[in-house]
Amino acid sequence: MCTGGCAKCLGGTLIPLALFGFLANILLFFPGGKVIDNNDNLSDEIWYFGGILGSGVLMVFPALVFLGLKNNDCCGCCGNESCGKRFAMFTSTIFAVIGFLGAGYSFVISAVSINKGPKCFMGNSTWGYPFHDGDYLNDQALWSKCQGPADVVPWNLTLFSILLVIGGIQMILCAIQVINGLLGTLCGDCQCCGCCGGDGPV
Repeated sequence: MCTGGCAKCLGGTLIPLALFGFLANILLFFPGGKVIDNNDNLSDEIWYFGGILGSGVLMVFPALVFLGLKNNDCCGCCGNESCGKRFAMFTSTIFAVIGFLGAGYSFVISAVSINKGPKCFMGNSTWGYPFHDGDYLNDQALWSKCQGPADVVPWNLTLFSILLVIGGIQMILCAIQVINGLLGTLCGDCQCCGCCGGDGPV
């Protein structure tokens, strides 16, 4: 597959992943599917907006750049026949790095939150983190330490796990585009063959 076509495929995959990440982060503001009375009782990691910023906003821009690469003019770089597509692929590499960092941010935030566990009501008018070093992951009996909100443990665990997986996939796709973009920068795109009156790739 040509580098431009590969980038378009990657961009088309990143868009729905970004939307799922955005949605998962929004749902975290409603533990157990319910509106919480005091936002201070939400887990700290929710406010870091890993899914909204990292896997969401910072991923949309690279995805749109990738999607537009296949339609770029091979000779559209200030009329210079040799740089149009190559410059576009180089630019996509920069956006791929930005996307990788955004996805990495979401991945780390999700991993930390899963290990830490959710913030919940522990009794005696106390809200806090009853779990330590992910101990609740292997012992479901510990979930009873969270007396409220209802189902907050599986809710947080499921959504942050989704964000973890999404962030991991996005990191892989952006890393692929970094390699793809560098190849396109050095070798050109096969669909540029013959453009501007040339016989070979630009």
